[in-house]
Amino acid sequence: MDKNYYLGRRSIRRFTDREVPSALLDEILEMAGRAPTCGNMQLYSVVVTRDAARRRELAALHFNQPASAGAPVLLTVCADFARFTRWCEINHADAAYDNFLSFTSAFADAMILAQQITTIAEQSGLGTCYLGTCIYNAPEIARLLELPERMVMPVACLAIGWPDGEGVATERLPQRAWVHEERYRADADEDIVSLYKVKDEYPANRPFVAENGKENLAQVFAEVRYPRAMNEEFSAKLLSWLSF
Repeated sequence: MDKNYYLGRRSIRRFTDREVPSALLDEILEMAGRAPTCGNMQLYSVVVTRDAARRRELAALHFNQPASAGAPVLLTVCADFARFTRWCEINHADAAYDNFLSFTSAFADAMILAQQITTIAEQSGLGTCYLGTCIYNAPEIARLLELPERMVMPVACLAIGWPDGEGVATERLPQRAWVHEERYRADADEDIVSLYKVKDEYPANRPFVAENGKENLAQVFAEVRYPRAMNEEFSAKLLSWLSF
């Protein structure tokens, strides 16, 4: 096992103009398809976007993040119960998968697949970046990609290409912050403060506090990057669109 890969991996947001060969991408997807899946149902689909005009349309729905605008390939990974449901219907089986429980199963399948694609692509020399904005504009992305209504939902988009540079190193919480033995550990306030020092004191994070006129990094996250109004707006849009 290459421990250096896992401990040193970075998201790549700048890519060269070099194309990703179709044979390489097919090989990556073939291997990723061996990822764990709920009941071996493979409740996912991947839409590959290479065409420059289509990529520009898709990038706009990802707020034109540098990775979305500059990558030669965008992979939209979808939670997909349409294909499995259709198979059941063809075989006169009672398919009852238009509900929240089924959505969570498909969501999990799709995210596991997305991470498998990421790992294999990076170990093949490519760079990748998750575009979390897939969830924010899921209805618009679904329309652009002509996804079957409500049965197929985009849950992650991966920007993939040959890296232009090494990317930027980021901090991580210590393992103690997120590993719990036998039962969930309720940390005291002073422990939480200590655990988050790695973020508060990370050199690249410090300018964000002053730039945004905030007292600390927590306020930057909660009031600038992911504020209540934005979270509630996109939550309402998503729930309305899903409408189980």
